[in-house]
Amino acid sequence: MKIKNIYAFILLGILFSLPVSAQNQTTTSPWPEIVNTNQPWARWWWMGSAVDKPNLKKSLEDFHNAGIGGVEITPIYGVKGEENNFIDYLSPKWMDMLAYTIKVTDSLHMQVDMVLGTGWPYGGPQVTLDHAATKLIVEKIQLQKNDKINREIKVVDPKESIPAKLLYVVAYGDNGNYVDLTNQLEGTHLKWKAKKTNYTLYAIFSGKTGQQVKRAAPGGKGYTLDHYSKEALEAYVQPFDKALNGYEGKLRSIFNDSYEVYGTDFTPAFFEEFQKRRGYDLKKNMPQLVSKTNNEVGNRIKSDYRETLSDLLLNKFDKSWTEWAHTKNFKTKLQAHGSPGNLIDLYASADIPECETFGSMPFDIPGLRREKEDIREGDADPVMLKFSSSAGHIAGKPLVSSETFTWLRDHFKTALSQCKPEAEDLMLNGINHIFLHGSTYSPTRAAWPGWKFYASVNFNATNTIWEDAPALFSYIANCQSMLQQGKPDNENLLYWPIYDTWNDYHDGSLFFQFKIHSLSEWLYGTSFYETTKNLTKNGYGVDYISDNFILQAHVENGKIVLPGGTYKSLIVPNCNQMPLATLQKLIDLKKTGAVIIFEGLPKSVPGFNQYKKQNQQLAKLINKNAAIISPVSNLFKTLEGAKVYPETLVTSGLKFIRRDVDGEKIYFIVNHTAKTIDGFVPLQIANKEVVIFDPLTKNYGNAEVKKTSNITFVKLHIEPGQSFILKTEKKTSQQPWRYYEKTADPIVLNGEWNIKFDKGGPLLPANAKMNNLESWTKLNKDAEAFSGTATYTLEFENPGIDANNWNLSLGDVRESAKVWLNGTYIGAAWSVPFKLNIGKLKEGKNVVTVQVTNLAANRVRDMELKGQEWKIFYEINMVDKDYNKFDATKWSPTPSGLLGPITITPLEQKN
Repeated sequence: MKIKNIYAFILLGILFSLPVSAQNQTTTSPWPEIVNTNQPWARWWWMGSAVDKPNLKKSLEDFHNAGIGGVEITPIYGVKGEENNFIDYLSPKWMDMLAYTIKVTDSLHMQVDMVLGTGWPYGGPQVTLDHAATKLIVEKIQLQKNDKINREIKVVDPKESIPAKLLYVVAYGDNGNYVDLTNQLEGTHLKWKAKKTNYTLYAIFSGKTGQQVKRAAPGGKGYTLDHYSKEALEAYVQPFDKALNGYEGKLRSIFNDSYEVYGTDFTPAFFEEFQKRRGYDLKKNMPQLVSKTNNEVGNRIKSDYRETLSDLLLNKFDKSWTEWAHTKNFKTKLQAHGSPGNLIDLYASADIPECETFGSMPFDIPGLRREKEDIREGDADPVMLKFSSSAGHIAGKPLVSSETFTWLRDHFKTALSQCKPEAEDLMLNGINHIFLHGSTYSPTRAAWPGWKFYASVNFNATNTIWEDAPALFSYIANCQSMLQQGKPDNENLLYWPIYDTWNDYHDGSLFFQFKIHSLSEWLYGTSFYETTKNLTKNGYGVDYISDNFILQAHVENGKIVLPGGTYKSLIVPNCNQMPLATLQKLIDLKKTGAVIIFEGLPKSVPGFNQYKKQNQQLAKLINKNAAIISPVSNLFKTLEGAKVYPETLVTSGLKFIRRDVDGEKIYFIVNHTAKTIDGFVPLQIANKEVVIFDPLTKNYGNAEVKKTSNITFVKLHIEPGQSFILKTEKKTSQQPWRYYEKTADPIVLNGEWNIKFDKGGPLLPANAKMNNLESWTKLNKDAEAFSGTATYTLEFENPGIDANNWNLSLGDVRESAKVWLNGTYIGAAWSVPFKLNIGKLKEGKNVVTVQVTNLAANRVRDMELKGQEWKIFYEINMVDKDYNKFDATKWSPTPSGLLGPITITPLEQKN
């Protein structure tokens, strides 16, 4: 199908297809039954672990009633004045609170995850110095020819307050001579003479970073753990073996947060592990390892060092951690980003890989506010997000989760409408198990606004947005109920050439972290990044693959088979370095029928050991197979020639992700553009019927389709901010989807609006009237300070147009609304576009009632202007989005209520 013909189909028709939100469904619903894993979960901070059973129960019931399926318990620092209520982590009382939490969640059909520690990263009082996070310290000592050394060898740097352990002393002569002096040490004392030439001595120490657990809870303070040592992990879990005895299978999973173990580039057994894994004695190459010059040999040795850290983190810690969890019938949930290792392999080592979003991403949706003063630029680059989902997909992990909405806006300024596209972008990139970031346990005795964690949106009953949050949670659950079905269907694999990053100089640092906050250091501008963007832009689904997973692949019927499923192609972007074994396996896969596409060929093997010999072998391998691995000049023509076709719906601006359920396809389609997509949208699947599902309303119906031998065209009308789920089938199984066409221009609802303030604070303002809708903060001082819910009522005349349905547009809503027409509840309008189909109007007078809830910002601003202190938390207390001191007195009043214009549009059903 040529692009110009696709555009022709897309431009067909001007049908208005918003379904009636209250329409009756006459057949058995094809929506999956919602279970707790479909629903969003919440990270639940226990401040000081100052929890009690009545408040635990109330909080969990609040979560359940709102539509949250589970909680992830993270104990952190406490609240000032609550010290007598603090509970030490893992104490008998703490375990009693955990047992009660599990009991209540079981009764509510919820589940519980738990961090294996307090705050982050892993660490605590059981971590001895021997097992604490470790770093390499190297001291250089210069000896002239015939000079003697006869002294204690110790770390000179006065900043190293924790004693470092001397492991080795080696000497390098100006004449190239190498001497291992370790066996000449008497304890830490060395007596030796430099004969024949000048020598540089390298004293190699195992030092300690001294890092403590961040945001630790009572009973959880201590050193951060050595993440490269199985022995350290085994010692760390001993208190949990005891405390969690009898909890087998009662917790759903244990969680490990993003890798924030800083400066830890060593473990005491590193040199022995290095020699086993890299095949040479690193001690003989210390000058090149610690060299601060950018040169080939030094970079190759540094690359080997970084790869060894990755191996140890994966094999000694993450895999061992998952194995330990499985002995207790727990799953594991892991954030691998920030680590110094291969993200794909690390994410895949857990049962549930987890990414995160941080800050606010831009969208072109008209009416979606992103005020500069309230946001920090986001790090949720889709290419980054796909590392976690790719790992889950290729490894066969059914759930991929995300820490979601961290710092989406400044405190008390996040609207539900601003959450929706961020959640959609996650789901479009393979995440199907969203965790809210988050909710702070806050007892009823806490004065408003309750206890707060410094970096969260705070999804709980103390926040005004909780009034309509169930609508957001329902939307996420509806989407995830579909996106957890079947298997991913991305079709194409893309090789991640991590050795190119490991081989970079990186200012001589041995410790390089793959962080989401520094993508410019390792991701932006790479051929891998550009190829990913180009594939996605052109409608190709893609998952990433690592060297380790390539070695696991085999071919069946021309498809590449991995633990998680099959793929039609594997693409190698331009890269400088690739292991010999990886290239050989790619060639073997191609010879057995796989589609392997090279955008470029590697120029070298990575690492130092026998690299010149291996480079010769690499060149021979490339020359011998030149006919089948020659780089392509046009990736997309090559894919088309291999019968790997894109989803051309992306030419309209729509985003999508696709899953396969026993040969049928599920499409999640979202419009994040500034224009309405109206017409026939092509799906890359032949001769199918299609059911349309609206996850916002749960309406559904069989679409009008046009079938060809290669493509099925589906009639859709998707406004900016809207989404649909499409499911293919062989024959029509549902009632028809209801398409509507507007029969006249929108009519503005003018008149006198009556406003009654229902609930909130600090005071309920007096009732008011408005003829021209504007922010209620302009009514009076009480209204300016008010955060909560108000009801708007308007009586209006039927315009006299015969219509079997009307569309109500609420215009600019601050921030969410529920709508009634003539006393009948219609639905919630909480996201852009703020529109609902409201059915028929009565003859004569009609009454529209809109209950609007604003943000909590104005009430907080009022408190601070009055000098009322609510920031009563230990450690970081409260900061703003830029980690400066939080100060709401600088804010202007946040617009609130219905700002209009409010219109109704007559609709006619067209099928």
